[in-house]
Amino acid sequence: MDSTLCIGLDFGTDSVRAVLARTDNGDIIATSVHEYARWSRGDYCDPAAMQFRQHPLDYLEGTEAVVRGVMAGIDPARVVGIGVDTTGSTPCAVNRDGTPLALTPEFADDPDAMFILWKDHTAITEAERINDYAHSWGGPDYTLYEGGTYSSEWFWSKLLHVLRRNSRLRQAAFSFVEHCDWLCAELAGQRDPRTISRSRCAAGHKAMWHASWGGPPAEDFLAGVDPLLAGWRERISPQSQTADQPVGTLCPAWAAKLGLGEHVVIAGGMIDCHAGAVGAGIRANELVKVFGTSTCDIVVSKNVPNCVRGICGQVDGSVVPGMIGLEAGQAAFGDVYAWFRRLLSYETPTSLPKLEKEAAALPVNPQGPLAMDWFNGRRSPDANPHLNGAIIGLTLGTTPAMIYRALVEATCCGARAIIERFISEDIAVNALLATGGISRKSPFVMQTCANILNRPIRVAASDQVCALGGAMFAAVAAGVFPDTETAMAHMSPGFDITYTPRPEFVAQYALLYQRYQRYAELFEHAAMAER
Repeated sequence: MDSTLCIGLDFGTDSVRAVLARTDNGDIIATSVHEYARWSRGDYCDPAAMQFRQHPLDYLEGTEAVVRGVMAGIDPARVVGIGVDTTGSTPCAVNRDGTPLALTPEFADDPDAMFILWKDHTAITEAERINDYAHSWGGPDYTLYEGGTYSSEWFWSKLLHVLRRNSRLRQAAFSFVEHCDWLCAELAGQRDPRTISRSRCAAGHKAMWHASWGGPPAEDFLAGVDPLLAGWRERISPQSQTADQPVGTLCPAWAAKLGLGEHVVIAGGMIDCHAGAVGAGIRANELVKVFGTSTCDIVVSKNVPNCVRGICGQVDGSVVPGMIGLEAGQAAFGDVYAWFRRLLSYETPTSLPKLEKEAAALPVNPQGPLAMDWFNGRRSPDANPHLNGAIIGLTLGTTPAMIYRALVEATCCGARAIIERFISEDIAVNALLATGGISRKSPFVMQTCANILNRPIRVAASDQVCALGGAMFAAVAAGVFPDTETAMAHMSPGFDITYTPRPEFVAQYALLYQRYQRYAELFEHAAMAER
């Protein structure tokens, strides 16, 4: 008998991909990818101003293209669920009926009316105001479960930023909705921003939602941060739901567009790295690191005795329902390597594989060129968007391969700093699992990371674990499995590569990491003194 099927939709930075997966064993029987047309042209973005915006039409067109792509030749009656993950925090201003303002004629080309991508850092000033007020106002510290520092990458900072700078949008906007919540609501035909399902991981990790204070921050807190935030709490649902719970079923309009039945269940939305952790089969006190343009580090634990400092939040049920999900990450990882390749390619195209081969042939040199990995600020530990990247120890004999190796080592040192923070906060990290494009494409980066972390790294045997995680949640929401753990047991792909630390390099890299820490402290003090 043919297995039932679920679709996982994974909205990344550059593209959306869909997988069609069997629910009995997780086998992916079809994959489809759609590149965002407007994003690829750089529309609505200004990298020099740290502004990165995406048009909702890229998401809508991509959804139809990839679902049609994976369903070619497949009986639609076999599909029982769709799970959606997106980058986060990627929110957008919507009107009273839940339509993104960018889809209305008067805001069709207004960057502030677009979805504000996760790596947009235009809201630094607003994040600082939120942090200052949260730590001084005399009420609950709403950053407590956010690692103690609210980020410019997150929901309330971005909302306040566009309200402050765009009076026209301020008059037209009714609410602010995360990408994952909007897309699920769109597929299910839900329109009211006050009642649409809100993702537990997006609300908890990005919007200061917590059950102990009844949902989002209190009205008097928000109004105290800035009067422009007054009244916004009541336009946002106080409830959130875990991704294993159904949002609804496919509405007639989208059923017709996708060629699927209206019986198809839409699972709760989620952030991509959380879906990837589930797709990799995460277990208690294992860390799943998503190696991509940035990184996300996900840990789940049944018992977290304290609020962990300097991470991106700890939220009950944000990854695996029934466990506390903890998130950290690096604001730039693969983006650092891409920047260097672009720099070298100013006149002549540069091959990244060739550069990696040359860098891998170099000896480990703890006293050689050293880099700081904060090219997009620092996300964890201890978020600080004011920090910048740096390269020191250059001589007239320094080669591009030496600099590239220093950049790789810096990103891996940043990864070690995150793990050490978890451990220092009494969160055990018993195993390290890897997903993401770099984990499957760059043995040099992965081996360097294993050497610097002095831990084995197991790589998930799929390059589609985020979308597969979405399909797993869809299977639970559709009633195929009773819970997420059972879905993971049946559908996880396992691991096919293990990078083991090489003992001859571990001691040298320990010295390099100590040097990295010393200079990181110096650079941070200098950067903050200049402000």
